[in-house]
Amino acid sequence: MSNRTLTLTDTLYDYVLTHSLREHPAQTALRDATRGHERATMQISPEQGQFMALLVKLMGARNAIEVGVFTGYSALSVALALPPEGRLVACDISEEYTSVARPFWQQAGVADKISLRIAPAQQTLNTLLEDGEAGLYDFAFIDAEKTGYDGYYESCLQLVRPGGLIVLDNTLREGKVTQRADNDDTAAIQALNIKLHQDERIDLSFLPLSDGLTLARKR
Repeated sequence: MSNRTLTLTDTLYDYVLTHSLREHPAQTALRDATRGHERATMQISPEQGQFMALLVKLMGARNAIEVGVFTGYSALSVALALPPEGRLVACDISEEYTSVARPFWQQAGVADKISLRIAPAQQTLNTLLEDGEAGLYDFAFIDAEKTGYDGYYESCLQLVRPGGLIVLDNTLREGKVTQRADNDDTAAIQALNIKLHQDERIDLSFLPLSDGLTLARKR
């Protein structure tokens, strides 16, 4: 029994993956392809991808948004969990990073579900709102530059339906949130964590999963 979250040793973490992880072959291959990337630490952990996929399935989500794609593992995880008619609007500014993703999306048979928008994410979100898509989305995942999180959150809060879920990554900032902010990114996350805790528009769960995962359900 434990009244707080366990600290994971490498051995215990490996045990969790061995007894839980169920990856599509394309997911495993994409993780392998990203492992040698100079910014490989930007990729979400496989257990986080599986957790988000389960949330998508539990919600019966059909329409999703992703802010920050990198090499596409999180988008692949969500797209695999969506029904055949589901769609994921994936926002990123890097053609270079996202080009890694495309063959693996094709391999998994989900490329047609993913609408990749290469443009500043806030611009894409604004366009969705201008096109009358407020309230049409079930799920949103935010994992991009941290100083933009507050704006992405506010836009996604308009875009998701009541009962829809917004998931925000890196809300622990490798533990730096407990210290004096060393840069603008950490300061932005510290401010957002306070805001989310006080935000009566949502139901909230702040999980110590990976680098901190915050779940915000729109009321």
